[in-house]
Amino acid sequence: MAEGSDVIVADAGFADAQLSDIWHFLRSWISNPLRVGAVAASGETLARLMTQEIDASAGPVIELGPGTGVFTRSLLARGVAENDLTLIEYGDEFLPRLKRRFPTARVLQMDAARLRKARLFDEPSAGAAVSGLPLLSMSPRKQTAILAGVFTYLRPGASLYQFTYGPRCPVPRRILDRLGLKAVRVGGTVRNIPPAAVYRISRRRPFDFSSGAE
Repeated sequence: MAEGSDVIVADAGFADAQLSDIWHFLRSWISNPLRVGAVAASGETLARLMTQEIDASAGPVIELGPGTGVFTRSLLARGVAENDLTLIEYGDEFLPRLKRRFPTARVLQMDAARLRKARLFDEPSAGAAVSGLPLLSMSPRKQTAILAGVFTYLRPGASLYQFTYGPRCPVPRRILDRLGLKAVRVGGTVRNIPPAAVYRISRRRPFDFSSGAE
């Protein structure tokens, strides 16, 4: 009986945390819909799809726009060490939760478009990057800056995983071509609000990202 009660209490606590995240995300969307990009945090199915090709050997891992930490938790479940995570979050409203939930991760408040100037690592050492940013709502200039910035830190063979609610890759072909990148759809899910697809963005040819566009 005691064990069953403990399980119920634990489940209730997790449900309360999820409900809190939903309301927190919704309030953030209402206050700034273009920056947040969606009315609800990404679901667990999408999180698994985003991280299915990442494991412990990928560390360090960069996450852009972690929000309430849905993808972050999935990365941990995949075996990535918490202290191997660098979380880049712009919104004040999400930072306290991220620091509390992932105390040994490196949590930085900054605009992802300024990544190239941030000197996150001394050399390209990250084995993967995951993006929860609403790229569809961003200008081509900002998309270019974000991609050039993140690939500055990705080692050879590493990829950026980006999801979208649209019917195609959120990064236009001309930007991918300019940066020597390619995008491959790795899957989609209708078990998300709204339905989403995931793309793997990787290098197609050598490119000096340290001198990429601002």
